[in-house]
Amino acid sequence: MATDKSEKPSSRIPIHFVGDDAGVPDELQGEDDTEAAIDPVMSESSLEVDPVAEPQGAEVETGGPDLAELVASRAELKRLEGALAEARDTAARRQADFENYRKRIERERGETHRRIVADVARKLLPVMDNLTRALEAERTVEAAESKEFRHFLHGVELIAKQLDDVFESLGIQPIDAVGQPFDPHLHEAVVTEPSDEYEPDTVTEEIARGYRIGDRLLRPSMVKVAAHKNQ
Repeated sequence: MATDKSEKPSSRIPIHFVGDDAGVPDELQGEDDTEAAIDPVMSESSLEVDPVAEPQGAEVETGGPDLAELVASRAELKRLEGALAEARDTAARRQADFENYRKRIERERGETHRRIVADVARKLLPVMDNLTRALEAERTVEAAESKEFRHFLHGVELIAKQLDDVFESLGIQPIDAVGQPFDPHLHEAVVTEPSDEYEPDTVTEEIARGYRIGDRLLRPSMVKVAAHKNQ
Protein backbone atom coordinates (compact mmCIF):
# COMPACT_ATOMS: atom_id res chain seq x y z
CA MET A 1 0.00 0.00 0.00
CA ALA A 2 2.93 2.25 0.56
CA THR A 3 3.78 1.74 -2.99
CA ASP A 4 0.30 2.76 -4.11
CA LYS A 5 0.56 6.17 -2.54
CA SER A 6 1.72 8.81 -4.96
CA GLU A 7 4.61 11.01 -3.91
CA LYS A 8 3.88 14.63 -3.29
CA PRO A 9 5.57 17.04 -5.68
CA SER A 10 8.54 18.88 -4.21
CA SER A 11 8.48 22.67 -3.93
CA ARG A 12 12.22 22.94 -4.39
CA ILE A 13 13.59 24.26 -7.63
CA PRO A 14 16.66 22.39 -8.78
CA ILE A 15 19.45 24.55 -10.16
CA HIS A 16 21.83 23.01 -12.64
CA PHE A 17 24.94 24.69 -13.95
CA VAL A 18 25.99 23.87 -17.43
CA GLY A 19 29.17 21.86 -17.58
CA ASP A 20 29.31 21.22 -13.84
CA ASP A 21 27.45 17.89 -13.85
CA ALA A 22 30.31 16.04 -15.34
CA GLY A 23 32.60 14.43 -12.88
CA VAL A 24 30.35 15.15 -9.89
CA PRO A 25 28.92 12.18 -8.01
CA ASP A 26 25.18 11.76 -7.93
CA GLU A 27 25.16 12.06 -4.15
CA LEU A 28 26.84 15.47 -4.26
CA GLN A 29 24.58 16.59 -7.04
CA GLY A 30 21.59 15.82 -4.85
CA GLU A 31 23.07 17.84 -2.00
CA ASP A 32 23.72 20.74 -4.36
CA ASP A 33 20.15 20.51 -5.58
CA THR A 34 18.94 20.63 -2.01
CA GLU A 35 21.09 23.68 -1.12
CA ALA A 36 20.16 25.42 -4.36
CA ALA A 37 16.47 25.12 -3.65
CA ILE A 38 15.97 28.73 -2.56
CA ASP A 39 12.71 30.39 -1.75
CA PRO A 40 12.12 32.99 -4.53
CA VAL A 41 10.73 35.53 -2.10
CA MET A 42 13.65 35.24 0.29
CA SER A 43 16.08 35.42 -2.59
CA GLU A 44 14.66 38.68 -3.92
CA SER A 45 14.39 40.29 -0.47
CA SER A 46 17.90 39.32 0.45
CA LEU A 47 19.27 40.80 -2.76
CA GLU A 48 17.50 44.14 -2.35
CA VAL A 49 19.80 47.05 -1.32
CA ASP A 50 18.59 50.10 0.62
CA PRO A 51 19.12 53.01 -1.81
CA VAL A 52 19.25 55.56 1.03
CA ALA A 53 21.53 53.82 3.44
CA GLU A 54 24.68 54.06 1.32
CA PRO A 55 24.36 57.78 0.38
CA GLN A 56 23.66 58.66 4.02
CA GLY A 57 26.79 56.85 5.08
CA ALA A 58 28.78 58.60 2.36
CA GLU A 59 27.37 62.01 3.31
CA VAL A 60 28.21 61.53 6.96
CA GLU A 61 31.63 60.25 6.03
CA THR A 62 32.44 63.06 3.53
CA GLY A 63 30.24 65.88 4.91
CA GLY A 64 31.74 66.04 8.39
CA PRO A 65 34.99 67.86 7.50
CA ASP A 66 33.21 70.03 4.93
CA LEU A 67 30.63 71.14 7.48
CA ALA A 68 33.33 71.94 10.04
CA GLU A 69 35.25 73.93 7.42
CA LEU A 70 32.09 75.87 6.49
CA VAL A 71 31.38 76.73 10.13
CA ALA A 72 34.98 77.85 10.62
CA SER A 73 34.83 79.99 7.45
CA ARG A 74 31.64 81.68 8.59
CA ALA A 75 33.14 82.40 12.01
CA GLU A 76 36.26 83.88 10.40
CA LEU A 77 34.13 85.98 8.06
CA LYS A 78 32.12 87.31 10.99
CA ARG A 79 35.32 88.14 12.85
CA LEU A 80 36.74 89.97 9.82
CA GLU A 81 33.51 91.92 9.35
CA GLY A 82 33.66 93.03 12.99
CA ALA A 83 37.31 94.02 12.63
CA LEU A 84 36.50 95.98 9.45
CA ALA A 85 33.65 97.84 11.15
CA GLU A 86 35.90 98.66 14.10
CA ALA A 87 38.66 99.88 11.75
CA ARG A 88 36.20 102.10 9.88
CA ASP A 89 34.91 103.55 13.14
CA THR A 90 38.44 104.22 14.32
CA ALA A 91 39.33 105.87 11.00
CA ALA A 92 36.23 108.08 11.19
CA ARG A 93 37.13 109.18 14.72
CA ARG A 94 40.72 109.88 13.70
CA GLN A 95 39.50 111.90 10.72
CA ALA A 96 37.17 113.93 12.93
CA ASP A 97 39.97 114.53 15.43
CA PHE A 98 42.28 115.65 12.63
CA GLU A 99 39.66 118.06 11.24
CA ASN A 100 39.12 119.56 14.69
CA TYR A 101 42.89 119.86 15.15
CA ARG A 102 43.30 121.52 11.75
CA LYS A 103 40.51 124.01 12.44
CA ARG A 104 41.93 124.81 15.87
CA ILE A 105 45.41 125.36 14.42
CA GLU A 106 44.04 127.62 11.69
CA ARG A 107 42.01 129.59 14.24
CA GLU A 108 45.00 129.98 16.55
CA ARG A 109 47.23 130.94 13.64
CA GLY A 110 44.75 133.59 12.52
CA GLU A 111 44.44 134.97 16.03
CA THR A 112 48.23 135.09 16.38
CA HIS A 113 48.58 136.89 13.06
CA ARG A 114 45.94 139.47 13.96
CA ARG A 115 47.50 140.02 17.39
CA ILE A 116 50.94 140.65 15.89
CA VAL A 117 49.53 142.96 13.22
CA ALA A 118 47.54 144.82 15.87
CA ASP A 119 50.66 145.34 17.99
CA VAL A 120 52.60 146.73 15.01
CA ALA A 121 49.67 148.88 13.90
CA ARG A 122 49.30 150.44 17.35
CA LYS A 123 52.91 151.60 17.11
CA LEU A 124 52.32 153.04 13.64
CA LEU A 125 49.09 154.84 14.45
CA PRO A 126 50.83 157.83 16.10
CA VAL A 127 52.96 158.22 12.96
CA MET A 128 49.81 158.23 10.85
CA ASP A 129 48.20 160.80 13.15
CA ASN A 130 51.18 163.13 12.86
CA LEU A 131 51.18 162.87 9.07
CA THR A 132 47.47 163.65 8.96
CA ARG A 133 47.85 166.66 11.25
CA ALA A 134 50.79 167.97 9.23
CA LEU A 135 48.86 167.68 5.98
CA GLU A 136 45.80 169.41 7.44
CA ALA A 137 47.94 172.26 8.76
CA GLU A 138 49.86 172.76 5.52
CA ARG A 139 46.72 172.75 3.38
CA THR A 140 45.62 175.97 5.09
CA VAL A 141 48.73 177.82 3.87
CA GLU A 142 49.26 175.91 0.64
CA ALA A 143 48.04 178.73 -1.56
CA ALA A 144 50.56 181.18 -0.08
CA GLU A 145 53.52 178.81 -0.37
CA SER A 146 55.86 178.38 -3.29
CA LYS A 147 55.61 175.77 -6.00
CA GLU A 148 58.44 173.78 -4.49
CA PHE A 149 56.64 173.57 -1.16
CA ARG A 150 53.50 172.36 -2.84
CA HIS A 151 55.51 169.59 -4.50
CA PHE A 152 56.94 168.67 -1.11
CA LEU A 153 53.45 168.62 0.36
CA HIS A 154 52.26 166.38 -2.45
CA GLY A 155 55.09 163.94 -1.63
CA VAL A 156 53.99 163.80 2.00
CA GLU A 157 50.44 163.08 0.84
CA LEU A 158 51.74 160.17 -1.20
CA ILE A 159 53.55 158.79 1.85
CA ALA A 160 50.36 159.04 3.91
CA LYS A 161 48.42 157.26 1.15
CA GLN A 162 51.05 154.53 0.97
CA LEU A 163 50.76 154.00 4.71
CA ASP A 164 46.98 153.75 4.34
CA ASP A 165 47.48 151.08 1.67
CA VAL A 166 49.75 149.13 4.00
CA PHE A 167 47.10 149.26 6.73
CA GLU A 168 44.48 148.06 4.28
CA SER A 169 46.67 145.16 3.10
CA LEU A 170 47.01 144.05 6.74
CA GLY A 171 43.25 144.11 7.22
CA ILE A 172 43.24 147.33 9.24
CA GLN A 173 40.19 149.46 8.46
CA PRO A 174 39.36 153.00 9.60
CA ILE A 175 36.17 153.53 11.60
CA ASP A 176 33.52 155.77 10.09
CA ALA A 177 32.69 158.54 12.50
CA VAL A 178 31.35 161.82 11.10
CA GLY A 179 27.58 161.68 10.60
CA GLN A 180 27.27 158.34 12.41
CA PRO A 181 25.30 157.81 15.63
CA PHE A 182 27.56 157.86 18.62
CA ASP A 183 28.63 154.33 19.54
CA PRO A 184 30.51 154.01 22.85
CA HIS A 185 32.08 150.78 21.58
CA LEU A 186 33.65 152.57 18.59
CA HIS A 187 33.78 156.25 19.52
CA GLU A 188 35.29 158.20 22.37
CA ALA A 189 33.53 161.51 22.97
CA VAL A 190 36.04 164.27 23.64
CA VAL A 191 33.72 167.26 23.21
CA THR A 192 29.94 167.65 23.20
CA GLU A 193 28.19 170.76 21.87
CA PRO A 194 24.79 171.61 20.40
CA SER A 195 24.52 171.50 16.63
CA ASP A 196 21.94 172.78 14.17
CA GLU A 197 23.28 170.51 11.42
CA TYR A 198 23.26 167.14 13.22
CA GLU A 199 20.80 165.33 15.41
CA PRO A 200 21.68 164.90 19.08
CA ASP A 201 24.06 162.04 19.86
CA THR A 202 25.55 162.24 16.37
CA VAL A 203 29.27 162.55 15.65
CA THR A 204 29.90 165.99 14.21
CA GLU A 205 33.70 165.99 13.94
CA GLU A 206 36.54 163.45 14.00
CA ILE A 207 39.50 164.59 16.07
CA ALA A 208 41.54 161.39 15.77
CA ARG A 209 40.68 158.53 13.47
CA GLY A 210 39.94 155.14 14.97
CA TYR A 211 40.93 151.79 13.50
CA ARG A 212 39.97 148.15 13.83
CA ILE A 213 41.25 144.84 12.46
CA GLY A 214 38.47 142.44 11.69
CA ASP A 215 36.13 142.49 14.68
CA ARG A 216 38.88 143.66 17.05
CA LEU A 217 39.07 147.32 17.95
CA LEU A 218 42.56 148.82 17.72
CA ARG A 219 41.67 152.30 18.83
CA PRO A 220 38.35 154.14 19.18
CA SER A 221 37.76 157.32 17.23
CA MET A 222 38.16 160.51 19.24
CA VAL A 223 35.13 162.57 18.22
CA LYS A 224 32.95 165.61 18.91
CA VAL A 225 29.32 164.72 19.55
CA ALA A 226 26.19 166.85 19.02
CA ALA A 227 24.39 167.47 22.29
CA HIS A 228 20.82 168.47 23.05
CA LYS A 229 20.26 172.24 22.83
CA ASN A 230 18.97 172.56 26.40
CA GLN A 231 22.27 171.19 27.77
